[in-house]
Amino acid sequence: MVSSAPTEGDTMAAMKPRTGDGPMEVTKEGRGYVMRVPLEGGGRLVVELNATEVQELGDKLIAAVPVS
Repeated sequence: MVSSAPTEGDTMAAMKPRTGDGPMEVTKEGRGYVMRVPLEGGGRLVVELNATEVQELGDKLIAAVPVS
C-alpha cells in the first residue's frame, strides 16, 4: 500500500502566502499577457491574452468609459 501522508524527511513544495487579492494588473509573460482582476467576493480572475486581444480589450474599455 502506498501512503500519501508525509513522513520524517519528506519535504513539501513551498506555498506562496495569500496576502490579499492585490491590485488589478497586466504582465507580459512569454509571448502573451496575463491580466489579473480582483473579484468582489475574493480571489482573482486570471486571463491570458495575446497582443491582438489586449488591443481589442483596451479599445472596448476606452469606448465604454464616457469622456468627461
